Amino acid sequence: MADPERERLVRAMASHVVSACAPLPVAVVCDDEDVARWATDLGAAVMWEPGQGLNGAVRAGVDRLARAGARWVTVAHGDLPRARGLGTLPTFDGVTLVPDRRDDGTNVLRLPVGHDFHFAYGPGSFRAHRAEATRLGLPIRVLRDPDLAYDVDWPADVVELGQTL
Repeated sequence: MADPERERLVRAMASHVVSACAPLPVAVVCDDEDVARWATDLGAAVMWEPGQGLNGAVRAGVDRLARAGARWVTVAHGDLPRARGLGTLPTFDGVTLVPDRRDDGTNVLRLPVGHDFHFAYGPGSFRAHRAEATRLGLPIRVLRDPDLAYDVDWPADVVELGQTL
């Protein structure tokens, strides 16, 4: 896939994720000016967090939302082309984890703020996030939703996506 095609795919998936968050307000944590402009154009708040890496940026974003008065935060990544219902996930008094279809990554994580949760995105994040919730004594709910479990990490995922549309 050529770079312009890849960029269109990434923007389309991320835009879809933002729309799947309705009716919740959306904040995009980033360190890229193009991403910040895209997020602003979609009506999302932009939280500029340069040089933090993914886990540090998520943590900083959650901390900023907590200081602004948020009590719950849903973290969803922009590579979920089948995302739906992110803004209406059933409530739960603990951490909700939506693993990827391989039970390795964490595609969606909903948690109460103010618990010093250490994010661990990357390989094995689903297991790591379960362990972190346990460490904090927070109840855990695992939602296995085939649409939210479908993420795009590899070229084969794009091929598979095209076959199922």
